[in-house]
Amino acid sequence: MKQTDIIGSFNSLGDEIRTFLKNPSASEHEDWNTALKLAEQQNGWFTRDNIISALHGIEHWLRTNALTNWLAHYPELPKENTKPITISIVMAGNIPLVGFHDFLCVLITGNIIDAKQSSSDNILLKFLSKKLIAIEPEFEKRIHFIEKLSSTANAVIATGSNNTARHFEYYFRNVPHIIRKNRNGIAILTGDETTEDLSKLGEDVFSYFGLGCRNISKMYTPEGFDLGNFFRGIEKYSPVVNHNKYANNYTYNRTIFLMDGKIFTDNNFLAVIEDKAIPSPIAVLHYERYNNLASLAKELATQKELIQCIATTEKAKQELGNLHIPVVKLGETQSPGLTDYADGVDVIKFILEQSK
Repeated sequence: MKQTDIIGSFNSLGDEIRTFLKNPSASEHEDWNTALKLAEQQNGWFTRDNIISALHGIEHWLRTNALTNWLAHYPELPKENTKPITISIVMAGNIPLVGFHDFLCVLITGNIIDAKQSSSDNILLKFLSKKLIAIEPEFEKRIHFIEKLSSTANAVIATGSNNTARHFEYYFRNVPHIIRKNRNGIAILTGDETTEDLSKLGEDVFSYFGLGCRNISKMYTPEGFDLGNFFRGIEKYSPVVNHNKYANNYTYNRTIFLMDGKIFTDNNFLAVIEDKAIPSPIAVLHYERYNNLASLAKELATQKELIQCIATTEKAKQELGNLHIPVVKLGETQSPGLTDYADGVDVIKFILEQSK
């Protein structure tokens, strides 16, 4: 397949997604709505709103200009791949369509994907794949959904917990691989944030119920920071507690804190507790005070393997310097671009290395 044809096919898939998103309830979108309903029934965390949010994120990628500009970073990528290799992808299932970027990376380079999906998210990508194959039947030879990993794959990309990562490292020790472990997003506040800024931070905390690796699980605040300002900024996200699974986690974690005699602050839908750990439970946000950004930067440099991205202000970004960790504006952690590779590992470059 020619690169231009592949790009055109994904742009057409993007057009179909955009058409659906313009009027999701239209009668002609019965197949879309059935797929969304099945995904929601399969995984209680996958609400319709969250699935639609994931589709919005994807459709921005699937535009001819965006795809062309992305691939322009790789002049060594052949315009027509005459010797495709097979890449096995072990996908996570924490948020809807979380494996789509890897799926796109393999196919946009003209290669073959063996996708082993999580049992928590094995409906939506298959649905989009059928749409893509209907646009370009040649993809049927390139897309394989598998239950067991093949020993003939040329390379593997696997995403999982820290525990499963150890298993992956051993299992794929003789195969070129990318193994991803647990990471989280963090926020760094300066104390000068407006209520609107803190509301945007709320989007980073609560989108997908905080289950994504780019969601904010911890915030760093200057000494004297008023948590009341933060709580006022996130008031609009209070309906999150109406979701049964989220509410159960909130109640459980709050109860544990009370039983253990821990000091925390909450607003009836989020518990905020001072803790040095970066990962936090669902419905809990960790925070830690800092004295100055320079010392904080040194501390974070030692923990960069735990951090997926940092949300902060432009002023703080400049003072932090280059931490070799992606830095985004408040409210934008769940809007990654095509070049925002998970764990900072360039998947296209990795695939090209295996094709030599």
